[in-house]
Amino acid sequence: MQKPKGERLGQLLLKHKIITEEQLLQALERQKETGEPLGRILVDMKLVSEGALTSILARQIGMRYVDLSNYEVDVSACSLIDADLARKYVLIPIGFEKDKLLVATADPTNVVALDDVRIMTGMEVEPVVATKDDILSAINRYCRSATELEITPDTVEAEIPQTEGEAEPDDAPIVKYVNLLISEAVADRASDVHIEPMENDVRIRFRIDGVLHEVRRNPKQIHPAVVARIKVMADMNIAEKRLPQDGRTSLEIRGKPVDIRVASLPTIHGEKVVMRILDKSMSLMSLEELGFSEEGLAKYSKSFNKPYGTILVTGPTGSGKTTTLYATLNVLNTIKKNIITVEDPVEYRLPLINQVQVHYKAGLTFAAALRSILRCDPDIVMIGEIRDPESAQIAIESALTGHLVLSTLHTNDAPSALTRLLEMGIEPFLIASAVDCVTSQRLARRLCERCKEPYEPDPEFLEKVGLKFEEGEEGIIYRARGCPACNNTGYRGRVGIYEVLEVTENIEYLVAKNAPHVEIAEMARKEGMKTLREEGFEKVKQGITSVEEVLRVIM
Repeated sequence: MQKPKGERLGQLLLKHKIITEEQLLQALERQKETGEPLGRILVDMKLVSEGALTSILARQIGMRYVDLSNYEVDVSACSLIDADLARKYVLIPIGFEKDKLLVATADPTNVVALDDVRIMTGMEVEPVVATKDDILSAINRYCRSATELEITPDTVEAEIPQTEGEAEPDDAPIVKYVNLLISEAVADRASDVHIEPMENDVRIRFRIDGVLHEVRRNPKQIHPAVVARIKVMADMNIAEKRLPQDGRTSLEIRGKPVDIRVASLPTIHGEKVVMRILDKSMSLMSLEELGFSEEGLAKYSKSFNKPYGTILVTGPTGSGKTTTLYATLNVLNTIKKNIITVEDPVEYRLPLINQVQVHYKAGLTFAAALRSILRCDPDIVMIGEIRDPESAQIAIESALTGHLVLSTLHTNDAPSALTRLLEMGIEPFLIASAVDCVTSQRLARRLCERCKEPYEPDPEFLEKVGLKFEEGEEGIIYRARGCPACNNTGYRGRVGIYEVLEVTENIEYLVAKNAPHVEIAEMARKEGMKTLREEGFEKVKQGITSVEEVLRVIM
């Protein structure tokens, strides 16, 4: 886009009260020194946002500005042009207006680009202006699958393998489609891909930051070929469609190795397939990166640096318990220690660590594996989950005989883990002696750094939820807004919220006398334990997450 002279742009920004005269003078002074365009200087000085500047420039040349972060893009319009062409010219069709194709562009003076779109689509083009970043985000979001691959029921009918092991050519449309689906999920930071057959079509959903998002719907006819392709990749039986199956595969996506765990489930409309994408970088995260507070991390580190004892990590499914245990093992993992894990399933494969996969059909249960592990001279034992009284008994006895035991439990908070062991039939005095630390955790979505906005919350609402500001603290917190960078969710990434219960002498005494959960929790709080909600609200005050997100994950 051709930019107007500095003075004219400056006067226009003043007229619309976007900047003050003092700010304009500062920018003009810098322009004399650097010679850069005034618009770029104002953006670099953070006096004007890219969107506001583009809006003013568009108005000055008599064109309409569109904020793509708040615009409902018509996917059928996006599919009319090739993704490579969209990236080359930094433009994207976003809808239809009467008989014209509405095209968002960062440079409306590029008539060659608009002519190419006109020729490719056979439609008259109505250009509108948007920021370059917003357009590129929209291209990545909407154009990738629709334009890089053409897939119709006719192209895949003949591609369903008839026998197990029958290979498909790499350039087959269905192979390209599945590879693209996985590539798109990795690019969007999805942890799971859900392929769900409906009555009339197939729904594709990605779980991003713990929340499912529908990304597209495909014709029902392609479903058998997609499922068969995924089963071949995961070494599953393509002929068996009546029973659930599990498989695993590894791919290289954009030069990055990715492990994928596959599960199929027969439903009334066909087989649902879920692909769990295992990002190996997650297994290499440090404890500091996970979200522990300084005080919580100090207590937790003190426990796992002991040569023996039991450390329990609790929380619901999908709360990041396994990631916390792997991050702990990364600290403990040295050539001088024999570390053995028993998991179901083995999610991340770590060097120097002996990992055992549970196999129920063969009789290799957690309890059976644990009995064998203890005969293999371990220093540290990690149990994927304590599921039954037998494995709980062996874990506690292992800690008492000089081993460091790490494991998970499904309880709502840290004090509940101690009473849960009592319910499993473990003697109170054994629990009191063996357990050193219990950590309860949740995963909350991080606010998008690009679009989060500060606000002063309603005092009545804060009082109702229990969020209190200490004297001297600013009463300002942040909330989600939404932009192309976070797919208009307002959140990008996740952070752990941790409740760390250190088993002190007082806690040991209460457990040994079989005290109720409430009494243990009360004593823990007296001794400095912060609850999950308190830890979550600390992250709200720091601007990491929102009140709504903390309340969503912590009741």
